Amino acid sequence: MRRGKRARHAEPRAAAPAYITRKLRPFEPLDEEQLALIEAKADLLLKEIGIEFRNDPESLRLFRAAGADVKGERVRFEPGMARRIVQATAPRSFMQHARNPARSVLMGDDAVVFAPCYGMPFVSSLDEPRRYGTLADLRNFIKLAYMTADLHHSSGVICEPADVPVPKRHLDLAHAHLKLSDKPFLGVATAGSRAADTVAMCEIVFGRDFVDRNCVVGSIINVNSPLVLDHTMLESLRVYAAANQTAIVTPFVMGGAMGPVTVAGMMAQALAEGLAGIALTQLVRPGSPAIFGAMLSGLNMKTGAPTRGAESWLAMTGLGQLARRLGVPFRGGAASTTAKTVDSQAGQESADMLLMTVLSGVNFLIHAAGHMEGGLCISYEKFMQDADHLAMVARLLQGFDLRDDEFALDAFREIGPGQHYLGAAHTLRRFADAYHISDILDSNSFEQWRDEGSLTAAQRAHKAYKRALAAYAQPPMEVSVGAALDAFVERRKRELDGAAP
Repeated sequence: MRRGKRARHAEPRAAAPAYITRKLRPFEPLDEEQLALIEAKADLLLKEIGIEFRNDPESLRLFRAAGADVKGERVRFEPGMARRIVQATAPRSFMQHARNPARSVLMGDDAVVFAPCYGMPFVSSLDEPRRYGTLADLRNFIKLAYMTADLHHSSGVICEPADVPVPKRHLDLAHAHLKLSDKPFLGVATAGSRAADTVAMCEIVFGRDFVDRNCVVGSIINVNSPLVLDHTMLESLRVYAAANQTAIVTPFVMGGAMGPVTVAGMMAQALAEGLAGIALTQLVRPGSPAIFGAMLSGLNMKTGAPTRGAESWLAMTGLGQLARRLGVPFRGGAASTTAKTVDSQAGQESADMLLMTVLSGVNFLIHAAGHMEGGLCISYEKFMQDADHLAMVARLLQGFDLRDDEFALDAFREIGPGQHYLGAAHTLRRFADAYHISDILDSNSFEQWRDEGSLTAAQRAHKAYKRALAAYAQPPMEVSVGAALDAFVERRKRELDGAAP
């Protein structure tokens, strides 16, 4: 049985859905009056305090032309203004197209898309201690994400390839995603020129006209909380929006440091920041896709480290409701932990945050696999454990199936009272897909576990990622397209030689 399961996990399941269609209703803890109150407080922040758009005259020009109150780099909005701009043209849902059309994903509505970590500078595994990530690591994680049926998206900078100069890093990133996987992916937002290079590479693969009409890439646009968007993010946002690609506008509010310590204050701040950033995407190009992201956490005042507990869970579920009222897709961070090793703390924190993010009604769930150290490190072993967990969560999101065969009345009639169902026709027909059987979690007896080597979950996950990489086969790409992509990267690297890091 276990060998059979391993064989099925050794390659991506062609029959697996490209994304999850949620049937389980989101958890909605806030009532109408409470939601309206938070929206009113966010409007008050936008009117009285405003948002700084630093060192970016073009963004200020666009807001001034739209009727906002622009003084210096501070932009203030009359109540409801930012919301009206967003709701007038921002799509409620959109497809992000993959190189393989069968793997394109819907962002928004009842769709749920799982993606691995983003932006981790360090990498760890049982083979060697924590270290800076490399291009080889990035390529490995792209391959693992491609091989994992329950990861629908490749994410972007799964880990930072520190052995590649920063000015050229985005080229290797997009090149690896486009050639090693055929799932959707994200580019970078570290400079407008790098965003433009990413769009240009996608135009080589998808065609310029297709990219202009459809979303194929995008990036996370981090708000420099509190209440600031800087030139680097703004320039990248404008490049992606102008090209009709998605901007995932993501406030990162750490209570007590980058915002107030209270959940209500953090939520109002995040909504205000998200409204301002998404409004800008629509001023750049009305109808361009955008996603409202959220990364909210507490702060351990003794250490300065982020903490994610009940306060983060509440904020995530509330912001999911607010995103649905705004009418844009919602992005949340998921299987996150501050643990340094793949231990019980890592499992507990990750499971708690993952489930609460899922229950929030999230559409794009990033950091779904590998997250460690509060976002500083990605673990090979935890990547595999989290991916295994996602298969169970995917089952949860399907909700209840109440079709006739699910009630198994034929089995009751066949077996009757007091007998087992092991040999029932219904059991034999349905057992193979009735439950998710984990390759990582061990449910054998103590004696079986001992006789098989007394392996920990991390050791089993270690073996699993090694098997997956050994079984990897690169998805096909048209030879002329691959050659054009290679040539673009080589040319741009030559042009960037000597650029300052």
